[in-house]
Amino acid sequence: MRKKIVAGNWKMNNDLDQTILLIEELKKNQITKVNVMIAPSSLFLKTAKDLLEDSPIEVISQNVHQKSNGAYTGEVSCDMLKNIGISTTLIGHSERRAHFNENDFVLLEKVKFAIDSGMNIIFCFGEQLKDRKSNKHFDVVKSQLENTVLKLNSDFWKNIILAYEPVWAIGTGETASAEQAQEMHEFVRNCISKSYGDIVSDKVSILYGGSVKPSNAIEIFSKKDVDGGLIGGASLVASDFDEIVKANS
Repeated sequence: MRKKIVAGNWKMNNDLDQTILLIEELKKNQITKVNVMIAPSSLFLKTAKDLLEDSPIEVISQNVHQKSNGAYTGEVSCDMLKNIGISTTLIGHSERRAHFNENDFVLLEKVKFAIDSGMNIIFCFGEQLKDRKSNKHFDVVKSQLENTVLKLNSDFWKNIILAYEPVWAIGTGETASAEQAQEMHEFVRNCISKSYGDIVSDKVSILYGGSVKPSNAIEIFSKKDVDGGLIGGASLVASDFDEIVKANS
């Protein structure tokens, strides 16, 4: 049975006091049947980990570098994350692709190194508005996967969670309909099945990311190939995030 997951990506938001306050609010929520994750700023990962020591909420990283150490100013390595108890990281978020020029070659390096280092990953992918409007969204997504995670040995897939994020629906207030989300998630699962077989594809959790809110979460999560969400803005409000978690229970 696939894991139900709701992950909150806090991006470059919340100072230390705000991080502590939000975590204390989240700790009050009842969590059942859902794997809940939060990705605070890398500055506050250790603080978050300590605050959630006795909580089922997992603290994850927003990013990681593809080398073990060296002259990479400002970067964070897998060993650094593991040293403070972080075992999962996002890789390939659309904002990393767009603002930091992370292409498929770089992302494949990151994925391989992270998994070889004993980490789990949430791999992000998705089309832009121009791709959707020109009816190339399936081709774009297939290419993003074939150039990265579909190159991996099947053994790697036990460490992979996927997150489909239509770029046109991130932070815009626009949301792919539940039907559009299901259509793409089913397409992705079929791509995995063609490469590795149904046993692998049936076990992979595929999250939807793109303006998920309490008002639409139940409908989106009800689709058979949608296993949860990668939540942006709504994860910064404890009550909203709690409602979204409950929607996936």
